[in-house]
Amino acid sequence: MALPIIASFQDLEKVQKKCAADFALRELSDRPQGISAEEIKELTKEGYEQYVLCCGGTGCHASQSAEIIKRFEDAIKENGLEKKIKVIRTGCFGFCEQGPIVQIRPDNTFYVHVTPDDVKEIVTEHLMEGNKVKRLLYVLPATGEHMPDSKHMPFYKQQVRIALRNCGSIDPENINEYIARKGYAALAKVLTMKPEDVIQTIIDAGLRGRGGGGFPTGQKWKITREVQATKKYVVCNADEGDPGAFMDRSILEGDPHSIIEAMAINGYCTGADHGLIYIRAEYPLAIHRLEVAIAQARECHLLGKNIFGTDFSFDIELRYGAGAFVCGEETALIRSMEGRRGEPYVKPPFPSVRGYKDAPTNVNNVETFANICPIILNGSKWFSSIGTEKSHGTKVFALAGKVNNVGLIEVPMGTTLRQVIFDIGGGIKGGKKFKAVQTGGPSGGCLTEKHLDTPIDYDNLIAAGSMMGSGGMIVMDEDNCMVAVAKFYLDFTVEESCGKCAPCRIGNKRLYELLDKITKGCATMEDLQNLENLAKVIKDTALCGLGQTSPNPVLSTLANFRDEYLAHVVDHRCPAHQCTSLVRYTINADKCKGCTACARNCPVQAISGTVKNPHTINPETCIRCGSCVSRCKFGAITVE
Repeated sequence: MALPIIASFQDLEKVQKKCAADFALRELSDRPQGISAEEIKELTKEGYEQYVLCCGGTGCHASQSAEIIKRFEDAIKENGLEKKIKVIRTGCFGFCEQGPIVQIRPDNTFYVHVTPDDVKEIVTEHLMEGNKVKRLLYVLPATGEHMPDSKHMPFYKQQVRIALRNCGSIDPENINEYIARKGYAALAKVLTMKPEDVIQTIIDAGLRGRGGGGFPTGQKWKITREVQATKKYVVCNADEGDPGAFMDRSILEGDPHSIIEAMAINGYCTGADHGLIYIRAEYPLAIHRLEVAIAQARECHLLGKNIFGTDFSFDIELRYGAGAFVCGEETALIRSMEGRRGEPYVKPPFPSVRGYKDAPTNVNNVETFANICPIILNGSKWFSSIGTEKSHGTKVFALAGKVNNVGLIEVPMGTTLRQVIFDIGGGIKGGKKFKAVQTGGPSGGCLTEKHLDTPIDYDNLIAAGSMMGSGGMIVMDEDNCMVAVAKFYLDFTVEESCGKCAPCRIGNKRLYELLDKITKGCATMEDLQNLENLAKVIKDTALCGLGQTSPNPVLSTLANFRDEYLAHVVDHRCPAHQCTSLVRYTINADKCKGCTACARNCPVQAISGTVKNPHTINPETCIRCGSCVSRCKFGAITVE
């Protein structure tokens, strides 16, 4: 792949025109009015006629997308079509539940659950004969209708993709494709402006930090700029540690140049010439694509000395995290980058004043940076017109749990939880009843059916007892025990505590022990009161955001599901049948046929009985593994 040398603003304009022309045919599917046959003929005169876009995100990569891509390339070559059809590995399409995904452009056909064995049929039937492979199209669950393209799918219909604008559309390892989508045009624009004016644009747009804190991004940039120092730094926080969250990873895998360009803009505005991306070492694909993107940007002279022939110089390096959740907090992250123990320190001073190597340091997370270039190119009024009065723009969520359409979504602020879970998410799996949704990761709260019409923004979620966080959203159904859910998250925060302050180090451990007593049926009402009191004390006294928000799962489940706690403590039972110490298995003698399947498969011989006669379970021996329930064909075993 030939890389252009872009040494001036004029060079970028020339390269952009050429790249956009090469990219035009693929984008025909996005033109609502279509295009004439003459225009198609002109576009395809020297270019490709069809494009096969294969998801190359981590999820699809784990489901053989690399093999799918290879088979497409081999089949296309075998049929002599390599000059007419191009195969492209993209980033994540977002619809992870349906992966691996293959999209054919320009007709925008959207194939789901593709396997390597399906490739030959797609090539011969669709690419060569023009017949869609119906069995691989997405089927709308409500009607059974086949959806040939993604535009009308409920999963995509209500989304507005700003941060995810290029994910699933471009090859993240080809800088020319990013340039074709107005890549580096925002950087070129700001280099003709005063830094103060650029910062004011970000302030007027109302962009708030998408990493969880929600601090106004433009104000943070302004503070860093106003500090007088000989050296300043820009840091991208890519230490995504929430269970079930994969927003930042997908952006880095699908559109790494958008982060590089935004960091350079930040450097120009704040007076920094050096950027660092602190990324989890557990993200090898994201790291690889960042390394490729940084190398290409340097080769094109878009990073390094005298960018676009101006006096501005900026470069970026990667730093790797070792998987400590607390290092997502900016001061702990900075200590980690300095080679010290990753633990937060008391603020002020804030990093914007004194951060990495005691220099002013601007820290923003991946999604925050992903919004910068569109704001520069489209203006602050455009961005602020999206969302709510105090929360502008869109938010990316990792939708997971007991929901039909697991995946990565981006919706305008103010979209309700009901719209996300039931319209975009397709409702609850298996027709089960919705019970709760947890937003904000392990530090968030669990919201209930009464909160479903809550508009999603920073203030509304806090008022409801949860938080925006970085964007994890885990849906739970009637089979989830909310006490066990709180215990699960406390177990995580206890493990991830840095141990610096006593409320978090000791208090959360005591919280976990109280929850453990409750799930084992050993707790008293006094324990329940101590649980609530201790949670409030930790929230008020912990040093950093991790400790201050760690009791949220406990407090929100106590507020919304106190009856479940009382059932565990007073009645010694788990209504959801998830806490094994409180579950009892019994055999209904009227339904039992004496087939012996349960007894033969019981690992501890807790079931006794003779052939063709009802069996019984010894509750003292039973370890409540559930093996008997799964083996019984007659529904004779009940769980109480």
